Amino acid sequence: MDTIYATATARGRAGVAVIRVSGPQAWAVCGALCGDVPAPRRAALRNIRWDGDILDQSLVVAFAEKASFTGEPVVEFHIHGGLATGAAVLRAVAATGLARLAEPGEFTRRALENGVLDLTQVEGLADLIDAETEAQRKQALRVLGGAIGQRVDGWRARLIRAAALLEATIDFAEEDVPVDVTPEVRDLLTGLVSELEAEATAAAKAERIRDGFEVAIVGEPNAGKSTLLNRLAGRDAAITSEIAGTTRDVIEVRMDLDGFAVTLLDTAGLRDSADPVERIGIRRAVERAEAADLRIFLGPTQMLAPRPGDLVVQPKADLAAGPGLAVSGKTGAGVDALLAEVTHRLSEKVAGAGILVRERHRLALEQGLRSIRRVLDMLAQPQTLTEIAAEELRRAIRSLDALVGRVDVDELLGEIFSSFCIGK
Repeated sequence: MDTIYATATARGRAGVAVIRVSGPQAWAVCGALCGDVPAPRRAALRNIRWDGDILDQSLVVAFAEKASFTGEPVVEFHIHGGLATGAAVLRAVAATGLARLAEPGEFTRRALENGVLDLTQVEGLADLIDAETEAQRKQALRVLGGAIGQRVDGWRARLIRAAALLEATIDFAEEDVPVDVTPEVRDLLTGLVSELEAEATAAAKAERIRDGFEVAIVGEPNAGKSTLLNRLAGRDAAITSEIAGTTRDVIEVRMDLDGFAVTLLDTAGLRDSADPVERIGIRRAVERAEAADLRIFLGPTQMLAPRPGDLVVQPKADLAAGPGLAVSGKTGAGVDALLAEVTHRLSEKVAGAGILVRERHRLALEQGLRSIRRVLDMLAQPQTLTEIAAEELRRAIRSLDALVGRVDVDELLGEIFSSFCIGK
């Protein structure tokens, strides 16, 4: 396998930049530039030299095969982060003729191919890099730590046990099998179905943490929706006016709300209108509000009814305060209480979130569930079609293997690794 190199830190001027080299010639590159290779996992100060010039003074860290991020011999040069310094060291690495520039995500792909990470851990790493909030960080770190793979291994072991029991009856079909295996198989699969169904339900909640929530602010014209959005955003994200129908399109503001990624939606005022452009805006407002995870109603409206869990608040509390929760986007009165209530309701929506965080995970799980349910249906028949039941269990095992990347994922890899930068 080729030896590859790239800058592992973000482009631009910084105090420190890291250049990573991975592959069978990584230590040879280090020797060519520094004269020797430090003891593995011990940072050492070295001058990086090429063509008789000192390019930089760097901390150099070497990692042995099977003890690095990629599973290959790796060397990292922790250099000063100036643009010229980084460019000079990269040119020197290329000039050794021992390595080529890495492609996007190639370091992580090698970690997958060498068994250091499974596919869900690769996805967890991508999510950790992209994490914007504390909840997303914690979730991604748990996935990167192998939580999904560990759970899948337990499920898979029970499926293999069930399949082995069924296949034993096939192998000894012409002999007397001393024990009826059906009760044990049924117990194994019934317990699995309960666990997998619960995990599939919890996966939808985990997906919301990863993807973020949408919270729509709805109400009639001049209810103070745009003013409230601007107050929550801390900037003039939406135009405010006393003229009804000012907001025609959906205005979006992304924010971190107590660890949750939330997109606030300011929508057009809901009313009957003869203006064709305003009617388009109202239709979009209704569509986005219907799809939102939570709606904040600023007063009652005839066009849209609150769902259980929505918030109905009194707007313009600076003009007249009434019973219940009241807010004023103009003065900020009641805004902290509103945010606290929104956070509470979003927390309720993700209580009991599972370990599966992507739609791909959930679909693979549900495919396995369908196979297991078919086997249970067969076991309930007077005469079980054992060969077909055993094949269905093998399909369920393959579904779990696909979840963690053991089989049938080649088409996914290009899409997944295209989201990584070159140095990762």
